[in-house]
Amino acid sequence: MLLLIVHKANLLSAQVETDDVVEMIIESMTEAAGEDFDYTELTERLNFYRKNPIDLNGAERETLQELIFLSPLQIDQILRHRNETGKLLDLLELQTIDGLDAQTIRRLLPFVFLPGNNTPGNLSLKNLVREGRNDLFVTVSQVLQKQQGYVIPEDKTKAYYLGSRQRFLTRYRYHYGQNLSAALTMEKDAGERFISAKKIHGFDFFSGNLSYKTGGRIKKVVAGDYSLQFGQGLSLWSGLGFGKGAAVSSVAKNAVGLKAYTSTNEALFLRGLASTIQFGTIELTPFLSGRRVDGGLSESEGSGDEEVTSLVQTGLHRTSSENKKRRNTSHFLYGANILYSKRSLRIGALAYHNRFSSAFGSAKQAYDLYRFTGRSLNNFSTYYNSSWKNIYFFGELAYSAGGSVAVINGAISSLTPKVALVLVHRNYAKDYYSFFNQALAEGSSAVNEKGFYSGLVVTPGRKYEISVYADLFRFPWLRYRVDSPSWGYEMFSQIGYAPSKKFKLSIRYKFENKQENENIPNPINFLEQVAKKAYRLELNYKISEQCQLRNRAEVISYQKAEQKREYGFLLFQDVIYKPLQSRVSANIRFAVFETESYNARIYANENDVLYSFSAPAHYNRGLRYYANLRYRVCKGIDMWFRYAKTSYSDLQEIGSGLERIAGNNKSDVKLQLRFQF
Repeated sequence: MLLLIVHKANLLSAQVETDDVVEMIIESMTEAAGEDFDYTELTERLNFYRKNPIDLNGAERETLQELIFLSPLQIDQILRHRNETGKLLDLLELQTIDGLDAQTIRRLLPFVFLPGNNTPGNLSLKNLVREGRNDLFVTVSQVLQKQQGYVIPEDKTKAYYLGSRQRFLTRYRYHYGQNLSAALTMEKDAGERFISAKKIHGFDFFSGNLSYKTGGRIKKVVAGDYSLQFGQGLSLWSGLGFGKGAAVSSVAKNAVGLKAYTSTNEALFLRGLASTIQFGTIELTPFLSGRRVDGGLSESEGSGDEEVTSLVQTGLHRTSSENKKRRNTSHFLYGANILYSKRSLRIGALAYHNRFSSAFGSAKQAYDLYRFTGRSLNNFSTYYNSSWKNIYFFGELAYSAGGSVAVINGAISSLTPKVALVLVHRNYAKDYYSFFNQALAEGSSAVNEKGFYSGLVVTPGRKYEISVYADLFRFPWLRYRVDSPSWGYEMFSQIGYAPSKKFKLSIRYKFENKQENENIPNPINFLEQVAKKAYRLELNYKISEQCQLRNRAEVISYQKAEQKREYGFLLFQDVIYKPLQSRVSANIRFAVFETESYNARIYANENDVLYSFSAPAHYNRGLRYYANLRYRVCKGIDMWFRYAKTSYSDLQEIGSGLERIAGNNKSDVKLQLRFQF
């Protein structure tokens, strides 16, 4: 009965896109995403399925995998229940499926429906115009204080920003049901040129695609920018990806295969043509990609040819030096993936070839000794996943030609209806390499690492959820700022208590222990232990259906070897106002923070305009507050406005280099318009 009430409440608030459910999913999935993570793809995906819910009786595995908060075991259990007992008659039946706890069901309900048919009419020009949904977003944002980079020096050889202080973003999306879509994204970052005295440069970044899904032999076709996600992310995983976080079971990746690319990240995508073709139990996905990428180039010793020193993934082209790296290297890629599926067994094999216009040079640092060199690279992998009773097995074995292998294997087991266990083992060779590597790892990529991850999710009742994990890891070779083989471990625990849909309390503890070089520079650096602890208490309370309060207190401690322990704390109060029938909704935050150093910085997710979230780092001492306002102008036209400000009490200037601001205040504004037609 409780789930039915929750479901009806979600239906009543369906017009609020970035609701509590979406925010909760993002918070749990993006724990370690960092300040610069682009949330666009995740929020667009979740809100798309809010407006176009999935028919739970007809959905295939690939469609359910789009709901990234569902674990692979949970998807298998839903499909098994459907195959064994027939179509679901009521959403309340979800409570009888092993592995689906109350919190997962609450998250799932807004994105599915029973029964019915929301498939649009036959594909024709008339139906495309009449039944298609168009969304056009225009966003402008700017830091109000003038940063050092916008002060043009007398000596033009010195670095400065060539463009204006505004960031412009335009996104167009077209959807014809869940089968046909088109996307166009255009962006100019702050500091990049848009219009100068001599010419109009236009947007710095363009991305677009056309995607079509069919129920026939050709399941899916994408022309333009796309992402590929296979296996566990060892060999080829572009676009959206997550690692360790509060959602313990998310370490087992749900590979969706071919997908249209909609993010503003200017690096993690492919550009060309790809398709998925069905031959009975076999799926074949050939793909072809060619695009210009940013790279650091230098003259190689001896030959005089230019060689690539690194690929630049920031997407920023604000200064003359950044513009010299802009799309100066060609990356050509082609390959295919083959997947065999029968019942709960899935076995796949992947092979693809990378070729660059310039060769990658030899390493200049000892920790980079085993990095990729040369002009071309072949990658291969084989992967599997299967369910047996209440256990889901998964893994991938990957090989990079000229290098070595990387392997990951794991299992998720529903020990009882209230207890789920996750075990993952990984072993990544120091000379393994992939340009699209997003497998589970402690480092920035799955290379030079051995580890074992174990997690447990316990739901002793509807009111409680307990999540814990421990991750042990070792690095056989050197790393940046670690001049020797090293090791470490990480532990996490969180208890959630939700006695009603109006009240939720969560308590979190996280401990990390790693090794780094000592602070004193020496010809031979010795390693020292670095310990970081984080404590968090969060309270969410709904005063009414229109107003919600959210409070958080977080404390961080950082200590390196026997040095003085450094502390940081963050307190914030959110007020979220979302009346069901009003044209106006808003949310505000007031935060106070203090840290003894940057080492004790604290990240906190923030609400933003539609499809946007941010997670700035809080450090030093100060106050931060923001306000978001949404106003529905009329049917089909919405406007969002955001103002945020950080005031420091212990600084006379903020930032460094070209980002430096004279003074102790930094504020920014953002305006977004959405047109639906």
